[in-house]
Amino acid sequence: MPESSWPRKPQVLSCQSVAKSRLFHVESLELRFANGAERTFERLTGSDHGAVMIVAMPDPDHVLLIREYAAGFEDYVLTLPKGLVDPGEDMISAGNRELMEECGFGARHLEPLVELSLAPNYMRHRMQVLLATDLYPRRLTGDEPEPLIVETHALEELPALLMREDFHEARAIAALFIARDTLRQRQASESPLTW
Repeated sequence: MPESSWPRKPQVLSCQSVAKSRLFHVESLELRFANGAERTFERLTGSDHGAVMIVAMPDPDHVLLIREYAAGFEDYVLTLPKGLVDPGEDMISAGNRELMEECGFGARHLEPLVELSLAPNYMRHRMQVLLATDLYPRRLTGDEPEPLIVETHALEELPALLMREDFHEARAIAALFIARDTLRQRQASESPLTW
C-alpha cells in the first residue's frame, strides 16, 4: 500500500505526564483522528538514548544467552544480553559494554542487524539488535544485583529453545531468528551451490 493512501496521523491535542518512577514514565495523550473521533491513549515512554540487545557468537555455530531474574514474571528467564545506551555512548559502544558486563566478553566486531519494538500501541521503546563476533574475555562491573549465569546454545537449536518454559522473551526470539537467517544468507552467498 503506497504511503500516500495511509490515513493521516491523529492530531495530538494534549500530552501530560500521569506517573513517573525510577524506570517508567507514563504519558496520557488526547488525540483527534482524521474522522473526528477523539480518544485518550496512555503510553510508556522510552529512553531517549535507546537500548541494545546483543546476539553474541563465541564461534560460528553458538550464541551466548544469560539467565537473569525477571521481576515481571517473578522467575529466572533465559534471554540475550541487553541494556540501555548511556548518555554519550553510541549503540556499538553500549553493546560492547553490556556484553562485557553481562557475559564477561568483549567483541572485536559488532554490527547492527535490526531495530525492534515491543507493544508499540502502548510503549515507545526501541531496541537495536547487534550481532557480536570475534569475542575475547573481558569483564566489566555492571549494575546487576547478582552475577548472571551465561549459557552457550547452538543457534540451529532454536526450535528446542522455543519449547523451554524459561525462554519466551519475544525480542530475544526475533533477534535470534533474524541473526540465524542473516548468517545463513551470508553463508549461501559465499559458498558455491552444489546439487
